[in-house]
Amino acid sequence: MNLTQALLQALQARGATEVFGIPGDFALPLFLEMQKAAVLPLHPLSHEPALAFAADAASRARGGLGVAAVTYGAGALNLVNGVASAYAERVPLVILSGAPAAHEAASGLMLHHQVKSLDSQWRIFQEITVDQARLDDPRTAPALIARVLDSALREAGPVYLEIPRDMPARPCEPVPARQTRPVDAERLAACADELLARLRQARHPLMLVGVEIRRYGIEEQVAELARRLDIPVATTLMGRGLLHDAGVPLLGTYLGLAGDAALTEQIESSDGLLLLGAILSDTNFAAARRPINFRHGIRVWQGQVEMGHHSYHDVPIKDLVEALLLRLLTRPLRPAAPPQPWPAPLLPSADAPLSPGAIISVLNEFQQRHGAMPVASDVGDCLFSALDLAPGDLLAPGYYASMGYGVPAGLGLQVATGRRPLILVGDGAFQMTGWELGNARALGVDPIVVVFNNSSWEMLRTFQPEGQYHGRGDWDFAAMAAGMGGAGHRAATVGELRMALDQALQERGRFQLIDARLPAGSLSPTLSRFVQAVKRLSMPED
Repeated sequence: MNLTQALLQALQARGATEVFGIPGDFALPLFLEMQKAAVLPLHPLSHEPALAFAADAASRARGGLGVAAVTYGAGALNLVNGVASAYAERVPLVILSGAPAAHEAASGLMLHHQVKSLDSQWRIFQEITVDQARLDDPRTAPALIARVLDSALREAGPVYLEIPRDMPARPCEPVPARQTRPVDAERLAACADELLARLRQARHPLMLVGVEIRRYGIEEQVAELARRLDIPVATTLMGRGLLHDAGVPLLGTYLGLAGDAALTEQIESSDGLLLLGAILSDTNFAAARRPINFRHGIRVWQGQVEMGHHSYHDVPIKDLVEALLLRLLTRPLRPAAPPQPWPAPLLPSADAPLSPGAIISVLNEFQQRHGAMPVASDVGDCLFSALDLAPGDLLAPGYYASMGYGVPAGLGLQVATGRRPLILVGDGAFQMTGWELGNARALGVDPIVVVFNNSSWEMLRTFQPEGQYHGRGDWDFAAMAAGMGGAGHRAATVGELRMALDQALQERGRFQLIDARLPAGSLSPTLSRFVQAVKRLSMPED
C-alpha cells in the first residue's frame, strides 16, 4: 500500500464518496496515484473556487467528508474563499494540496507558485481550517491523516493536508480507524439534567434548530427529542429544510422582521428557547424585531452549551441529544405527524410577467405535479425567494453568503447523491461559476438550472440604490447553454416558465438552463423586508 491508497481508504471509511480536483504540476503525482488506486472517483472541474463549493455541497447533501484536490499555490490559493465558507458554515471539507518536494524546497531558489515563503500557503490555511498536517514522512503519515480527518468530522469544519510531490507513491501503512474522544460522563449528565429542568420551568419553551444537526447526522434523533419534549420547533434561515420529512410539525423558518409575525413573536418571547445547533450569525438573527436575550435561552453549538451564566465545555451535540433521549424514555411520546400538505400555489395568469414570487409559485406547482427535488441555491434574491418553496432539501451558503455557490453546489449534490437537483442562481453569480455546467456531461449529471436574470446585482442595488455599478448587461444565457452541452430555454412569463420546466424535466442526459427574465427592480417580498430590517437595525443611534 502506498500513501495515496492509505489516504483514499481513510477518506472512504469516513464517508467520502468522490474527489473533486484540478491537477497541477506539484499535484500530478498525487492525481496519477489516485487514478491508479481507483478507490474514489476523481471529478475534474474548470476553476478551483467551484471545487470547494462542489465538495462542500457533497458533504452537506450526503454527510461525511467532502474532498477537493489541487496543486500548490495557484491552485490552493484559488480555494480560499470556498474553504472559508465551509469554515464559517461548519462543513467537514478536506483539502488535498500538492507541494514541492523536500529537495526542491532546499534548492535555495524561489519556486513557481510560491508567494512570500514556502510556508505562506500553510499559514493562510491555518486561518480557515480546524486542523492541518504535512505528509512528508510515510512513517508518521497514517497517524497524521487519522488525526486530521477525525478533526474534520468531530469539529464539523474544513481541514488541510499538504502532500509533497515525492510522497504519493511511497510505501505507507494503513490509516488507523476513526477514534472518538471520550466525553466526561458527569459533565454530560449535569448538563442534560439542567437543560431539562430549565425547559420544564419555562412557560413557553421552543426549539430553534440550525445546521449542526445536519452536520452531525442527528436529524432523526432531534425529531424524536422534539416529540418527547412536545414543544414547538422552528428552523433558522441557515437551517431551512431541516426536519422537513421527520414527522415533526414545524412552525416555519425564523426571519425576524422579514418573516411571519406570529412565529417571530413566539420565538422572541419564549422563556425557554433551545437553540440547537444554530449559528449566532447576523443572517439568522440580525433582523429580529427585538434583540433576543440569549442568556435567557439555551445555546447548544460547537461542542458548547450555555444556559444563563452556566457554561459546559466539550459536550458534543450528538452525545447531549442521546443523553436527553435517555432521560425522556418514560415520557409519553407524541406520534410522528403526517406530512404537512403544502397549500396549493396560486399561479398568476399565464401571460403575467415573471417576478421572484411568480417563479417560486411556478416551482411549487411544478413540484406538486412531479415530485419534490433537492434545491441548491446561490445567494441573493434567489435564496430569499427559495424560503417560500415547499419544505424540502435546500443547500445554500446562508451565513457566509458567497456568490457563485449555486451551480457547483448543484453539480456536487447530484454527483454525491444521484438526485437530480433544481439550481437557483442569479445572473451575477452565474457569471462567476455558471460555466462549470460545461462539465455536467462528463460528471454524468443533468441539473435543471433557473437563472434569475434581471441584468443586475439587484440585492446589492437594494442595499445601496445610489450606486451606478450594479448593472450586469443583457446576457443571453439560454443561447449559451448549447455550447456547454446543455439545452437552453428562455422565459419571461408565467406560462413560458411552466412550459420550460416541463420540457426540462422530460429530457435527461444533459443540463437544462432556464433563463428567467425579470424586470429591473423586481424583488421578492421576503428580501425587501429583510433588507429594510437590516438597514434599520444597522443604522447608528442618534
